[in-house]
Amino acid sequence: MSGNTVPFRPFTGRAPEDLSVPAGIAFWAEMTVPAEGVSDGVPHVNNVEYVRWVDRLAEMATDAAGFTRERHLREGSMWFVARHEIDYRGEAFAGDEILAATWIVDGTRTTVRRATLVVRPLDGRVICSATTRWALVNLETRRPMRIPPAIRAAFDTAAEAGSA
Repeated sequence: MSGNTVPFRPFTGRAPEDLSVPAGIAFWAEMTVPAEGVSDGVPHVNNVEYVRWVDRLAEMATDAAGFTRERHLREGSMWFVARHEIDYRGEAFAGDEILAATWIVDGTRTTVRRATLVVRPLDGRVICSATTRWALVNLETRRPMRIPPAIRAAFDTAAEAGSA
């Protein structure tokens, strides 16, 4: 899945305090929902788009910490999705302004669990929430690999922050 067509941009404003997002560890992004990805029959965002949004937000968060997909490829590793859980809680429409946050909840030797929350600030509606289990995979062996200390050190977790 390529994140290039999902037009999120880093959010530079003040993060809302009334959401259940751990302060200080979340990566925030915003976008205007494009018409692409809106269903033909029912004019709201197709549920498959939310998976693309979750993927793109995770990519942006790891990029911001210096661990780009290009860097992982050079080092022979990549994050693979082991499990997505998405709760669809509201509709989004073309032209909606969306605000999203993603953060690491906790991890194991080879995986992290990342939470994502997508809201429409205009009315405060939560559009979706997601939890994704990401496994760091050795591209040569195609097996999960231990997450290097440098990656662990770059991300605080909600569990460490007392917000799990």
